[in-house]
Amino acid sequence: MGRGGKAENGTRKLGVFSVEEVTSHNKVDDKWLIINGNIYDITTWAKKHPGGAKVISHYAGEDATDAWVAFHKDKESVEKYMKALQIGVVKEYKPSPVIKDFRELRKTVENSGWMKMNPVFFVCQFLSLVAMEVAAAATMYYYGTDWLPYMVAVLLYATCQAQAGWTQHDYGHLSVFSSSKLNHWAHHLVIGFIKGASSHWWNFRHNQHHCKPNTLKKDPDIEITYLFLLGDYLPVSWGKKKKGVMPYNFQHNYFFLLGPPLLLPIYFHVENFYFVFKRKDWWDLMWTTLFFTKLSLVYSPLLGHWGAFWFYMLVRVVESHWFVWVTQMSHIPNEVEHDKQLDWVNLQLATTSNAEPSTFNDWFTGHLNYQIEHHLFPTMPRHNYSKVMPLVKSLCKKHGITYKCKTLYRSFADIYSSLKRSGELWYDAYHG
Repeated sequence: MGRGGKAENGTRKLGVFSVEEVTSHNKVDDKWLIINGNIYDITTWAKKHPGGAKVISHYAGEDATDAWVAFHKDKESVEKYMKALQIGVVKEYKPSPVIKDFRELRKTVENSGWMKMNPVFFVCQFLSLVAMEVAAAATMYYYGTDWLPYMVAVLLYATCQAQAGWTQHDYGHLSVFSSSKLNHWAHHLVIGFIKGASSHWWNFRHNQHHCKPNTLKKDPDIEITYLFLLGDYLPVSWGKKKKGVMPYNFQHNYFFLLGPPLLLPIYFHVENFYFVFKRKDWWDLMWTTLFFTKLSLVYSPLLGHWGAFWFYMLVRVVESHWFVWVTQMSHIPNEVEHDKQLDWVNLQLATTSNAEPSTFNDWFTGHLNYQIEHHLFPTMPRHNYSKVMPLVKSLCKKHGITYKCKTLYRSFADIYSSLKRSGELWYDAYHG
């Protein structure tokens, strides 16, 4: 059936299409998607999408209902703009049993108030960042710059930066304030002024990751083939084609040299500034400039300009270890494949895993040990993950979906073992 036209009374006439017909519209110059049984042509509009063209284009030809619900807090406002893009409806739209149950679970979550934040939690979280940053500087101002107060200051500031990473993550996901604008402002403040990074760069990368986690050519977090090969498919594919510039069979060993120590101090700085200057994002550059100005004003009188620089780089090295192990424990050991167009629930459960809840684990990981719940409900305030966790487990049990939850130690150890396995697969395939 063709596209919708206009009825005799001048109103827009919508077409009726099968799911199979929609699936064929997944090309660069021909993109349709489904939301709540309605079909939208996003071919030209994708470039105007506030979240970026790539995020919405990753669902071309698919049912994007659950991803759309997960990412948008202002759904009623967004729906008004979507009407102009609608070209039809799906014939006999029937979600799968697991998706039907998940959508009922979503209603339970919303009706229970679990999408609303506890202001005390986030106020205390923000004040703790300020306290740690002040304590780091005060330590050297009061006790001097000998090695002991110096290292104490490094650990305090690195802890502040790591926790600020989890805090900016909250604002970036719009999970704190009901207003998107307030979340965006707070995100600029934390990631820009407290951490010295670009808010728009983070959103550009991280939304794609949540949209299609561990999916080749769609999740930028796994585009690291110049250093590491992940999963089972990619190492075998590259090995058979004699591809690869690294000795990947040793990647589990050189990970300790090229992964945790260098990701934040080297790679993220380069990519941040490249992104900002390429897009002429002077707003984000202003926030980053304010961060480095603050750093210089506080530490240069104590350590000199170069001393302040090396202090900062050491802080980033310490933070980088913390960041890499926590963020990668939930994804690297799981499935890494091309897009199989799995439904929202099966996609998130196949590519994520949890680390056991505890007071320390929750604090240390910024509640990213509840990675499954976070991926299913990315705008949920993190202090409510534990409330929805039993319901998610019940959903998985009912539909025979594996719910992976490990100790924190096992989660870390599986990064090493999965890298080793992937490297061996590449070596065996490469050498026949």
